[in-house]
Amino acid sequence: MGKKIVVLNGSPRKAGNTSALVREFTKGAESAGNTVTEFFLNSMDIHGCLGCFGGKSSRECPCVQKDDMSRIYPAIKECDVVVLATPLYYWNMSGQLRTAVDRLFALEEGDGNLLRGNGRTSALLMAAEGSGFEDVVLYYDHLMEHLQWENLGHVLAGGNMAVGDIEGKPELKEAYELGKKIH
Repeated sequence: MGKKIVVLNGSPRKAGNTSALVREFTKGAESAGNTVTEFFLNSMDIHGCLGCFGGKSSRECPCVQKDDMSRIYPAIKECDVVVLATPLYYWNMSGQLRTAVDRLFALEEGDGNLLRGNGRTSALLMAAEGSGFEDVVLYYDHLMEHLQWENLGHVLAGGNMAVGDIEGKPELKEAYELGKKIH
């Protein structure tokens, strides 16, 4: 039986280099019998966390805000694997992805922690003009430690400025293989 995989794609470009990594990862994951659901965050209406501590993890929509996170929460509750995909912006994840990750906190609030632990695993896919991934990888690794999710790995593709720069680069095969090894 395949795994349920959720990809949170924080790229602003559907045809960009990060999205190319996601496409290859998805091909590999699906070839191994997994189901992949991708959320292209840039086209979704997701507001920043209010820090209100008003969430209730067991509600269908655990957050007090009613926006497109209501589409993501059920998928995260049901999935086995969460993939964070993002370009590198100022040595961090894109704002689109950071906002969604912050809002996942509602699944840890209130009447039960439905985010932390639960045998979930995760991976990080990133494309960037440069290659300064250290800070964001440190953040990601700390996040995985907090969430108690197993880190399946990182695919970090530097040297990609213009759309399509990633074509033919080994990181695309790495993303495919990372997806394929999930079962």
